[in-house]
Amino acid sequence: MNDQTRNPLLHLDHLPAFSRIHPQHVVPAVEQSLTEARATIAALVDRETSGWDDLFLPLETLADRLEQVWSPVSHLHGVADNAELRAVYNVCLPMLSEYQTEVGQNQDLFRALQRIADSEEMGDLPPEKRKILENALLDFRLSGVALGAEEKSRFKVIAAKLSALEARFSENVLDATQAWKKSVAEFADLSGLPDTAITLARETAEREGHDGWMLTLEFPSYLSVITFADDRDLRREVYEAYSTRSSDQGPNAGKWDNTAVIEEILALRDEKARLVGFSNYAEYSLVRKMAPSVEQVLDFLRDLAKRTKPIAKQELHELGAFAREQGDIIELEAWDISYYAEKLRQHRFAFSQEELRAYFPLPKVLSGLFYVVGQLFGLQVQQLENREIWHPEVNFYEIRDQDGEVVGRFFLDLYARSHKRGGAWMAECMTRKAFHGDVQLPVAHLVCNFSPPLAGRPSLLTHEEVLTLFHEFGHALHHLLTKVDYPSIAGINGVSWDAVELPSQLLELWCWEQEALSHISGHVDTGRPLPNTLLEKMRAARNFQSGMAIVRQLEFALFDLRIHGEYNASQGARVQQFLDEVRREVAVVIPPAFNRFAHSFSHIFAGGYAAGYYSYKWAEVLASDAFSRFEEEGIFNRNTGLQLQQTVLEQGGAREAMALFVAFRGREPTIDALLRHNGIGMDGVGSVV
Repeated sequence: MNDQTRNPLLHLDHLPAFSRIHPQHVVPAVEQSLTEARATIAALVDRETSGWDDLFLPLETLADRLEQVWSPVSHLHGVADNAELRAVYNVCLPMLSEYQTEVGQNQDLFRALQRIADSEEMGDLPPEKRKILENALLDFRLSGVALGAEEKSRFKVIAAKLSALEARFSENVLDATQAWKKSVAEFADLSGLPDTAITLARETAEREGHDGWMLTLEFPSYLSVITFADDRDLRREVYEAYSTRSSDQGPNAGKWDNTAVIEEILALRDEKARLVGFSNYAEYSLVRKMAPSVEQVLDFLRDLAKRTKPIAKQELHELGAFAREQGDIIELEAWDISYYAEKLRQHRFAFSQEELRAYFPLPKVLSGLFYVVGQLFGLQVQQLENREIWHPEVNFYEIRDQDGEVVGRFFLDLYARSHKRGGAWMAECMTRKAFHGDVQLPVAHLVCNFSPPLAGRPSLLTHEEVLTLFHEFGHALHHLLTKVDYPSIAGINGVSWDAVELPSQLLELWCWEQEALSHISGHVDTGRPLPNTLLEKMRAARNFQSGMAIVRQLEFALFDLRIHGEYNASQGARVQQFLDEVRREVAVVIPPAFNRFAHSFSHIFAGGYAAGYYSYKWAEVLASDAFSRFEEEGIFNRNTGLQLQQTVLEQGGAREAMALFVAFRGREPTIDALLRHNGIGMDGVGSVV
């Protein structure tokens, strides 16, 4: 019987059968896959395979198959969570963690790899195969293959606990976000909110069986209130609920509290790193990254802070003065910043982000996005029918190259809804694999949380949301355009984590160019593209409060690096202490004492950015510098786009990230373009209009 039919989580056409995945199937399917995987590895070791192909082709196939079983379950846990699925998901996590650690500590398997590394064959291996072997040997080291029996056992326990704790952190944030709702009976209480936000609140109330309007902590609702609500008390109430989610503070204090979860995660990460010979988890994390050392990352972040903090201080001073003139307030509070910033933007540049929404209906933005990648890379994107989706709002697409050949497919899930994790992300559904003429095409999940279509009109995006969509599609292109045949280094796999944001941040930059915007934008009623007058206002406001935005990101990055690099078991996590110290160093806005930002910082406590959040700024240097070549040669220069595709997007993790960047740019990156794009001079002096 075909393996694809025996496992209920795999579909005959090699796509996940989302509509037919039932929680009761998950545990048996995962157990079956793990049993088969263990048997395969045992057979490989017993066979005493000697060549690269003999050992690695079965291992690559094995890992890919297991990923295909687990990926749809993990995906549904993020976009369609429910109690039954969550329960089986958490049953499977320790099983998978135990298996991964067991493989990483398998001495026989490690020795088989080491024999290849020490053999004459090593010198003859092509770069891709050599990179896979080097990565595998590093993985064995980081999994504790050299440890004694007792330490190996402890490492395995730690890995399982961390897997469970990170899942609990994410679930707590989701539950806390879903739990808070506010019914509003009087229309006057929504003064200042744009029509889109009011319509969303009205439809949310109807969905929940309430009269009037309902506000939530889902991001479209939260952002509208904190940016536009004239009622200062309402802004404070929503800000407090949002900034205290899953913590010991706020309206649900102590419920879904991540305090102990954070403490244990940090303690276990530190112990894990020390077990395999590192001084702290930050050092352990950076082994797989582009940055050479913790010290150099800190220097990079602090140098950028030195350049931008004076600008941020000036921006905050001017915002405070404007607020006092406009709002009769003595001192800006955290819940005032976005509100008065938007008013100041309107005052200075005579336009609002909300004014842009009408020009960015989602269908037009999507067609414009597909036009941009068509011009750059010769790609054709078309929608396909697929009944195996997890929600009626999900669409399915395929990408063809300039020769008409299908290169990959992707699912698009763009709207916020209940039981869906907040934020935006790209995730692998399937990874390219091509052995012996049998090609498995890559498939991606692209997920956002935009406002849904309201009152019979399409979803209308702000320009910030347009940037988000382009960002995630940049990740998707990295995954889908790969020409690497081996899953472990295809697409985003094997890419240094602080370089993985290069394609995503790079694609965002087309959203500021008139040539691209004429295709991305089209008024929802007239279809006319963004007029030049509005484009010029938008460009003039591009770096509005960019200093404040940069130091905010530096605050996150420094906090992340310090809690993982300076953890001391005898003193505990000291989360708030580190956060306060970092804020004194780089921040210009100090949040109120009840703020518990860390308790919902999923990027580092439930995602892949632990001791790596700096990657966003690090990769922004790469992206800005790479885009400067398009500025020099033409933003739709097909030859430049083709070289980007061939040197970066198609290469995956087959070569080191710096080598790929140099292959495209002709030199190592400089910070000049980043500073210029953010309106900051090389001496750190920026102009604030």
